[in-house]
Parts: sequence; C-alpha cells; structure tokens
Amino acid sequence: MTATVVGMGVGALLAIVALTLGFWAFVVVAVFMLVGGVVARIATGDIDFRRLLDVLRGRRSSS
Repeated sequence: MTATVVGMGVGALLAIVALTLGFWAFVVVAVFMLVGGVVARIATGDIDFRRLLDVLRGRRSSS
C-alpha cells in the first residue's frame, strides 16, 4: 500500500469517528493512532528509541 492509500484510510477513519462520536473521541483516536505509529516504527527499527529519548529530554546531538 502506498502512503496515499494509508493516508486516505486514516482520514476516513478519523472522519467517521468525529461524525459519530464527537470531537474528543476524534482527538483520543488521533493520539492513539500517532502513538501506535511511533511504536510500530520503533519495533521495525526505523526509529532509534535511545535517540528519540535523548531528543525528548533535550539532549540533541549535532550529528
């Protein structure tokens, strides 16, 4: 699947949640989708977890 197809699916899911359950449910679903995406990228090795923690702590490196 291409990024366009995935983006369209995510948008459709968020639209359905917003229309049926309301704004706050939309926000909660969007946040959990974001967290799930980050966890999946960490699990596949696309994101280095230690470097991510360093960035979040404010310990950025110049490299």
